[in-house]
Order: sequence, then structure tokens, then C-alpha cells
Amino acid sequence: MMANMNSAINSALNIVMRDDEKAIILGEDVGKDGGVFRVTEGLLAKYGEQRVIDTPLSEAGIVGTSIGMALSGLHPVAEIQFAGFMYLAFDQLVSHAARYRSRTRSTWKVPMVVRTPVSGGVRTLEHHAESPEAYYAHSGGLIILEPSNPYDAKGLLIKAMHMEDPVLFLEPTRLYRLFRQEIPEGSYEVPIGKANIIREGTDLTIVTYGTMVPIVNNVVSKKGINAEIIDLRTINPLDEKTILQSVEKTGRVMIVHEAELSFGVGAEIAARISEKALFKLNAPIMRVASPSLPYPFPSYEQFYLPNERKVSEAIDKIMSS
Repeated sequence: MMANMNSAINSALNIVMRDDEKAIILGEDVGKDGGVFRVTEGLLAKYGEQRVIDTPLSEAGIVGTSIGMALSGLHPVAEIQFAGFMYLAFDQLVSHAARYRSRTRSTWKVPMVVRTPVSGGVRTLEHHAESPEAYYAHSGGLIILEPSNPYDAKGLLIKAMHMEDPVLFLEPTRLYRLFRQEIPEGSYEVPIGKANIIREGTDLTIVTYGTMVPIVNNVVSKKGINAEIIDLRTINPLDEKTILQSVEKTGRVMIVHEAELSFGVGAEIAARISEKALFKLNAPIMRVASPSLPYPFPSYEQFYLPNERKVSEAIDKIMSS
């Protein structure tokens, strides 16, 4: 079937709801309206209001209720309309969902998924274009996923729903309907904790994820450079092995992400490379990211976000080092 990321996620949710009667979808407007981006469209009609639940406007309540459901034997999939509103549920995620397995010495598990749109590039207002992955990746016990294409989105979500630990599933808003891809109609899984090498090369390693994957791929195609592109897919746990193997082969590393530069995922990756593969490098590690400032008003986001020009200039710089 041909699918964009929106319909791929809808297909994954439909399969999980069909195959697991304990699966529950809950969130603001996920039922009658099918979610703010219509990702859950049609599921209320199929599975009824006992399993597809429109909640009050309370992010802490949605996540807290999901934790209680998971501890009681259900398998909730909570939707937070935008990642910028999920901070209201930060305590529930970090202090409770992430800690129950450790707190109870694995006696209790929290099999739940929290879905939320992330990132910008579609001229939204404040709190609607957040890239919060670093906040949550810092908390041990949370699995953080961010797909860049329909195939991975469906397979990762199905896999996440088979986990016994809390998963934060980040869906790049810009990629919901950006392109379509052939994906299987039935159920399949994409492994968690395994990055995807989407282009092999020997001259430069580019590590990226989410909205930056198609941008990086376009730049490399246009420039004709022999670069290896790694799509993380899973932010936590990080596929360190794939990254280090690529670094050993190429000797140059560039990390590209939409989130702010300071204290982010790119910094963590750069630190691990420096600790474990420093003498394999032929040039300093380079990072391309958004400036460490609050997300701007829509008319300024073209200057704020990493784009093809910025990535291209960074490639030229690192290759001349």
C-alpha cells in the first residue's frame, strides 16, 4: 500500500487495536474528530467509545490515566496534541512512568505509548513546533522514538506497542503528509535501538533523524558526495555501535538535528565519539542545528531552522578540514 506518515500511523493503530483487545486510545479529540491531524480517524467507528476515548483538556490527566491503565493490565496509546503541551505531563512521565520498573524491581511494568507531533517548518504558533527529545532522553526508563518516513513510523509504533516499557513516540509534523511510500498492509516491526543506514559512503558520516533526514539526503544527492547517512530512528536507546563503525570507516562526522544546538542529542553523540573514536577522526566533529533560542514566530522560522543551504555549507567546511 502507498501511505504517507499520517496514514501509516493510522494503519499501525488499527492493527494494534484489532489484534489486542487491551489496547486503548485516549486523548483530546482522538475519537469523533480523529485527532488534530486526523491520525486516529475512523478508529472510533471501528472500536467504540470504550476503547477510543475523548478526554478532557488535561495533559497531566491523560498521561496519568494512561499510567494507571498500564499498571492495571491495559495497553494505552495516549495522544498529546502538540509536544509543547506535553510539558504539563512532565512529572507523570519522568517521575512515574519512567521509574515504575526500577521502583518495583521489575515487579510492575508500564506498557504504554505517548504519541505527539513535534518539530516545526509548517508555520505554527508558539508551543506547536517543539523538539523536546533531549528533555526526555535524559530520563532513564523512557524509550524515545522519532521516525522519518512512513515505513519506519508504522513498524516502530507496532513494535512500541509490544514493549513492556513506556515509549515516547515523536511524530514530525512536517513529515505527516510530505511524501508517500510503499509499505506492507499487514503487521510488521522495525527494531527499537537500531539505526538505519539510508545511504552508504566512505568520506563522511552524517548522523540525523526526524525532519532533517530528507533534507540531508537531498543535499548529499545534489552534491554527489560519498557520504554515509545514518537515520537514528531511536534516540534512546542510542545505536552507538552503528555510529562508531561508520566513524571508523569515514573519519569525518556531521550531526544534524532540528532541535536547539546546546545540550542536545548531537552533543551526546559527539561526546560518545570523542570518548571512543577520537583517534579515528580526521577533522573536528561538526553539528548543524537550530540556535539555542526560543522557537520564533512563523515568519522567522526559515532563518531559524537548519535547511539545505546550511547543511551544504557545513559539508563543504568539514570536507575541507
